[in-house]
Amino acid sequence: MVAQGARRTAAQVVGVVALAVAVAAFLSVAAVRHGFFDLKVYYGALHFWVHDHGEIYDYLKPGTQYGFTYPPFAALVMLPMAYLPWMAAIVVSVAASVLVSTVLIWWLLDPVARRAGWTRWFALAVALCLAAAYEPMRETVNFGQVNMLLLFLVGVDLLRLLPAGNRWAGVGIGLATAIKLTPGIFIVYLLITGRWRAAVTSMAAAAAATLLAAALFPDASREFWTSALWNTGRVGELAFVSNQSLRGVVARLAPQHPSTLAWLALVLVTLAVWVWRSRAAVAVGDEAAGLALTGAVMCLVSPVTWVHHLVWLLPALILLVDNAVAAPPRSVRRRALATFAALGYGLLTSRIVWVWEKDFTGLDGFLGGNTYVWISLALLVLLPIRTWAVPVAGSGPDRVGPGGSAAEPAGVAQLVERDRGTAAGERHRVGRPLTVG
Repeated sequence: MVAQGARRTAAQVVGVVALAVAVAAFLSVAAVRHGFFDLKVYYGALHFWVHDHGEIYDYLKPGTQYGFTYPPFAALVMLPMAYLPWMAAIVVSVAASVLVSTVLIWWLLDPVARRAGWTRWFALAVALCLAAAYEPMRETVNFGQVNMLLLFLVGVDLLRLLPAGNRWAGVGIGLATAIKLTPGIFIVYLLITGRWRAAVTSMAAAAAATLLAAALFPDASREFWTSALWNTGRVGELAFVSNQSLRGVVARLAPQHPSTLAWLALVLVTLAVWVWRSRAAVAVGDEAAGLALTGAVMCLVSPVTWVHHLVWLLPALILLVDNAVAAPPRSVRRRALATFAALGYGLLTSRIVWVWEKDFTGLDGFLGGNTYVWISLALLVLLPIRTWAVPVAGSGPDRVGPGGSAAEPAGVAQLVERDRGTAAGERHRVGRPLTVG
């Protein structure tokens, strides 16, 4: 048995090394080198603000129209960067993204590995290799973006604190919202699913962080909230193919005169589907599905969703794998879910939308140039809610389900199969726009 285990471990090590080499080769050919462009904007803006005593929102990267677009609290969080050498700022940015990505993927994947009987370190290593090839992830790292840090903050709340009934649940969402406004949709998620205490905590955290920044930097706060935030010229070209949101779809249909009414109608329908599915997920305690559905809808309804923002689809892709593993072996359901996961991941890794970067007209442009939007929509509508799992922890005081009944918290690690005691033979196991955002 010892020898067999050693051989298995050796084979897994070889497999991981081979996959890592293959991913590195793929990245050397397919990955676009952005030279940490966005990080340079943050770095330059902070130096201009701290050392040159200028206003942070007046800064433009030399030779470009790119400036700092985040709220003042984000500037406070990034402030230490003003005192670091450039290479140190790169190291911190990359290390932070890798660290939080590893932790988040572990939280989502480890329960799958346990139920399926996979070697846990091997499952994580394979997942990290695949994540490195994933276009939104590599764009996040290559630009020096903050997307994974925000996803991590939200994940702390929804995957760890909220399921445990922790009174601090909501703080991560609030801080993420204060750093960048779009994660504020997770506050709405808490409200529509009846987690009032966590929703109030998140709003209080966002308000406290914003007020702290206002107290420390009154001029910057005044400029952001009264001017920079409302300056639509900072948003960039909505029709640019990197904008993989519903707004981008509508804009590419008529770049000169995009229909705001059509966009709003699509947004309302999309939000209605999200509310219905999110409430259903929370009713059975599938908080991870709530995270995945809300991440997908955020990408869809945001006016601007650049490709690197689509790291918010990672939880949904991992949950597709979870559901595929849980389906009966050789069943149509397992094959369909595995195909969905593989196809979604493959397309989101392929850079396929850039084929239509210069010309997104015609039927092929409509279908191909919006590929990532169609994937987001498919995940929102088709991602299974894990009714084969039930929560096992006690409920917190504000855990009330959509129907008004108590909804037990169920983090990813707390989900168990209903029929876990059934014999194994009878049961399955389970070019860039004008903004830096």
